[in-house]
Amino acid sequence: MNKMQDITLQASDDTLYTVLDAIEAHLCKNGCPDSVKTEVLISVEEIYVNIAHYAYGGKAGEATVQMEVTQNPRICRVVFRDRGVPYNPLEKEDPDVSLSAEEREIGGLGIYMVKQCMDKIEYRYEDGYNILVIEKHLPLPEESPETEDTDSTHSP
Repeated sequence: MNKMQDITLQASDDTLYTVLDAIEAHLCKNGCPDSVKTEVLISVEEIYVNIAHYAYGGKAGEATVQMEVTQNPRICRVVFRDRGVPYNPLEKEDPDVSLSAEEREIGGLGIYMVKQCMDKIEYRYEDGYNILVIEKHLPLPEESPETEDTDSTHSP
């Protein structure tokens, strides 16, 4: 298992890029393809911004983000912890995406996107913490093709 150091920051829009940069660096270090990296980063941004805007009712509060990559199977797991108001975003009904934006109720589209991007999402409230875990299966790293000697200047 390859675990990133936990990051604990004041949850705010100002600290979002610190979190995203750390997650992206860890994904790159673990050979994550760009398409999967994009899905993970979109999901991390959505969850972190929701914590920053709603977990503490407009007051300052901390969030901890931790990421690990397991190798067998290859899974990227990101864990979010905050001491905000207990809230399970998975209980919110998915928006009806067949409706136009004007017809649809406000809210819920972000967590819906996370559900679409990630392979597994879990929530629990434990010891005063909201804990949200997201997981994405990672493809095996591509093996570099063996190079063949195609130099035709050698004579038999």
